[in-house]
Amino acid sequence: MTQFVSRVISVARRQSLNYFGRQGFHLSSKNMVIAVGDQLPAIDLYEDAPSNKVNIAEVAAGQKIIIFGVPGAFTPGCSKTHLPGYITRAEELKEKGISSIFCVSINDPFVMAAWGKHQGADGKVRMLADTNGDFTKALDVEVDLAVLGGTRSKRYSMVVDNGTIKELNIEPDNTGLSCSLADRINA
Repeated sequence: MTQFVSRVISVARRQSLNYFGRQGFHLSSKNMVIAVGDQLPAIDLYEDAPSNKVNIAEVAAGQKIIIFGVPGAFTPGCSKTHLPGYITRAEELKEKGISSIFCVSINDPFVMAAWGKHQGADGKVRMLADTNGDFTKALDVEVDLAVLGGTRSKRYSMVVDNGTIKELNIEPDNTGLSCSLADRINA
């Protein structure tokens, strides 16, 4: 019954966001997140600069993509394990039908671009900034990490096929490095 109620609230939340927009009415539940079978929200993220908007739902249309979220650019777990795993496996994942791999974090686009360059992500993983956390909030995967300055993203990964979430892996402790790693993706 609880799962059913969560699903109903999730649908109502998405419908309210579609009707009222990001500034309007928003239903939320502390434990509710986007689920397998849901459509990716149409949110603008930023690549390299504030002038380069990337609407993730539009990019996902007609493609099979991977999106993974991290708490912060240049942080130890993200820089030593999470992002490097996707960079290393990029070609293998693309051979399995993945069109693009996206790393999303609540940071500014300049920081994400510098982090990607520092890590050698060019041509392998696209670095997207969720500047105000709109994408993270729409997925309901935000977490308060005071040590990183407040609201950040839980660590997750997902496979999206033509805008529909086919696989979703959210770290049980929000920031750990287990189920959301590149070698756990079933592309």
